[in-house]
Amino acid sequence: MTEETADLDARHRARMQRKKALIDAGIARATDERGLLLVLTGNGKGKSSSAFGMVARALGHGLRVGVCQFIKSRTDTGEEAYFSLDEDCEWHVLGEGFTWDTQDRRRDTETAERGWAVARRLLQDPSCDLVVLDELTYLLSYGYLDAETVLSELRARPNGQHVVVTGRGASDALIEMADTVTEMRDIKHAYRAGVKAQKGIDL
Repeated sequence: MTEETADLDARHRARMQRKKALIDAGIARATDERGLLLVLTGNGKGKSSSAFGMVARALGHGLRVGVCQFIKSRTDTGEEAYFSLDEDCEWHVLGEGFTWDTQDRRRDTETAERGWAVARRLLQDPSCDLVVLDELTYLLSYGYLDAETVLSELRARPNGQHVVVTGRGASDALIEMADTVTEMRDIKHAYRAGVKAQKGIDL
């Protein structure tokens, strides 16, 4: 080992020791334990996929999960086929297709209200450990649901219950209320190059 390599190794070790001390101190300070509200928003791909990753993680720990898919109407996705086999996962497809498909505001509002009734039941169930509200942001931004009512019912959920909200254009009020917010940024997407949705990736 050369002197230069030894010096590089020593500086790396010292840097990692300082980093470990900072991380360990942060972990030691994080003592609260409660249900979290997570918001996954932005124009990039991966919001729902990230939420379903948390579904898998929760089920792996033996937790009970409820999934409400708003807007979307497909019942042939890989995630539903897989997770609906688990008795601890309650899966609901509550939409009739994207708004540009239905083109009927009154019908979309009625569909959203019926769907929210299902979500409300899950949000009031203390035995449900994780609730995923997939594409909820659209129902709020289009005015299909009353935003204050939704936020109030999110606040009133059982103390230990986690909630994940996905969708573009999350409101400032929802972001302010959330514990964790991630914005997916769109840099490049195969769809714009003419590639259709792929099983296992998009469906």
